[in-house]
Amino acid sequence: MNEMTKMPDTKPAHGKNAKDDMKSGVSAEIEGVCVYCGSGKGVDTAYAIAARKLGKALADSGIRLIYGGGSLGLMGEVARSALGAGGKVTGIIPEFLGSREHMLQDVDELIVVENMHVRKQLMFDRADAFVALPGGVGTLEELVEQLTWSQLGRHTKPIVVANINGFWNPFLNLLEHMKAETFIRAGLDIHFTVVDKAEDILPAILRSAKPQAPADAEDVVRKF
Repeated sequence: MNEMTKMPDTKPAHGKNAKDDMKSGVSAEIEGVCVYCGSGKGVDTAYAIAARKLGKALADSGIRLIYGGGSLGLMGEVARSALGAGGKVTGIIPEFLGSREHMLQDVDELIVVENMHVRKQLMFDRADAFVALPGGVGTLEELVEQLTWSQLGRHTKPIVVANINGFWNPFLNLLEHMKAETFIRAGLDIHFTVVDKAEDILPAILRSAKPQAPADAEDVVRKF
């Protein structure tokens, strides 16, 4: 590990305010991708294989991996794969999870924060796109938060759901049910891409990375 930072919850992330980042929209250039995934490996070995493929793909493309900082499960798989391929990795982890998730000390940048809120905000600030690999409730929460922010026009960064061996099918069905019941309605669509294979994740991100200013807050309010 080359750099370790302990960041209090009052310090802005990455030299810029999160609100400024949200207002700025997304650049077509992808420099960092945030990967949400489980601290376990799951039953299906395809999940770990997908995590390793994604880590290597990011490294081979010169794109920094931003993730939750742990060494266990799919988190460890994607991070070690990126590092093994010569990639850059930023781990962001709350202090209280350091021992539970066995923070990975080998990353070139490890940021220890005060709480989960700061962790998620920093991950957002550092990333130009988001990927959800299989995971648990925490992974689901992080994915849904980015979908919500996108739905409300707070960012236009690409979001990719890696539906490895149909893992996310129940969630995708739930979204369709919400749409059928008009809780997701015209003007408040959710924008994301679903891929079935790890090899398709990075191409999907690059296709989706188009400069676009987010909607004005008043326009968002008028949609409700």
